[in-house]
Amino acid sequence: MATPDFIQALRETAGHQLLFLPGVSAVVFDDRGRVLLGRRADNGRWAVIGGIVEPGEQPADCAVREVYEETAVRVEVERIVLVETLRKPVVYPNGDQCQFMDVSFRCRAVGGEARVNDDESTEVGWFELDALPEMKRFSHLRIEKALADEPAWFRTTATS
Repeated sequence: MATPDFIQALRETAGHQLLFLPGVSAVVFDDRGRVLLGRRADNGRWAVIGGIVEPGEQPADCAVREVYEETAVRVEVERIVLVETLRKPVVYPNGDQCQFMDVSFRCRAVGGEARVNDDESTEVGWFELDALPEMKRFSHLRIEKALADEPAWFRTTATS
C-alpha cells in the first residue's frame, strides 16, 4: 500500500497541508556486491527502496519491512548510512504535501528472490555498481555513502 492508514487518517483532518514525516531508505547489497533497486510506479524512476515509518516502529525494522514488501528480498541491517531532512517538500498530484526526514541504512540481502512484490514498483532488479540506471541524486548519494567506510553522513546548515 502506497499511503499508510495513519497518514490517510491524518489527511481527513489536515487536508493537503504539509506533513513532516519520518522515512527510511535501504541500500541493499547482495553477496556479489550488486545493489537492489526498484522502478517506482509513481514516477517511473529507478531508486533505492524506501518508505514511511509507522507509529511505534523502529526505523531499522521499517527498512527490513519495506524491502520485503516491495521486493520479496529478506535483509539484515548493517549500519546507518545517513540522516537527512529532504530540502523540498513533495507535492503529490492530489495536492498533498509532505517533507521527509530520511534515515538511510546499508543492508545485506539474506534471502528471497528479487521481484515486484507490491504496487509501488513496476520493476525490481540487482545492478552492478558500474551499470546503474539513471537515478536522482537522492539514490546516488545513499549508494555512495553506503559504500564509504566512514561514519554516518549528515547535513548541517553550515555545510548545506
